Amino acid sequence: MQMNSTEFIKKLDQVQELMQQENYKEAIVLIERLKELEKMGNFDYNLTHRLYQLDSNSHSLYNQQIILTTINELTSRAEYFSFHELNQILKEKDKLDLSDDLLKREIEILILRNLLPCRIDKEKIIFGSK
Repeated sequence: MQMNSTEFIKKLDQVQELMQQENYKEAIVLIERLKELEKMGNFDYNLTHRLYQLDSNSHSLYNQQIILTTINELTSRAEYFSFHELNQILKEKDKLDLSDDLLKREIEILILRNLLPCRIDKEKIIFGSK
């Protein structure tokens, strides 16, 4: 299926709208379809760049959404978790397969966004303000 630039832009706008609604999973599905179309098409560099920027952002925000939900569930059980422990829980519970480094980066972003009240101490995530 071919798509012209105008239609492609509309779909990119739709991805952005899904992301604003925090519907990252659906945004990722649409992005994957657009990536296939982009491979077959001859789109302007700016459109391709926007597509891959949205791809990166939607995956990161999706990861953060799952991490935040999981951590909120865990804070009642323990004062801290190691990145490795949290990663194992995310793999088992949510089928989220991240490297420990990527998990750490996503948690750092959540902290910077003031969405996660915790701190990082070496390889541990310490909950609360202790």
